[in-house]
Amino acid sequence: MEQPEPIALKDRVREFLETPHFAVLATAGEDGAPHQAVIWYRLDPDGRILVNSRSGRRWPAELQRDPRCSLAAFDEADPNRWVGLAGLVESVDEDVERARDDIVALAHRYDDATESSVAAFRTQPRITFRIRITAVHEHLAD
Repeated sequence: MEQPEPIALKDRVREFLETPHFAVLATAGEDGAPHQAVIWYRLDPDGRILVNSRSGRRWPAELQRDPRCSLAAFDEADPNRWVGLAGLVESVDEDVERARDDIVALAHRYDDATESSVAAFRTQPRITFRIRITAVHEHLAD
């Protein structure tokens, strides 16, 4: 199967995604049924989306089986402002220590890095995915 080229993001889309908005990640189950989860994410400088989860959850298992996904990030103050992305998992980092570092960095990004949350994250089996954006649908005011 031919791989779509990565998408060059418009400045307003990049700026929106660099802000810590909550996002909904959609994956496909073995039977093709959609599954959604509310997640934290980070837009990396190379234009990939980083997501992280505790190992053993449904959506990480689905991403490991089928790399296709979509993500919708929305502005909590104005949910009519949002960006939708289609993507493919480009890399999976199963190194637990690096993945724990990733979730702690996300906790700081989302202002949820309490002593107890960081301590809990540091004990969990974690996994990190980097998603190459293949399509963008934006609903941002000019």
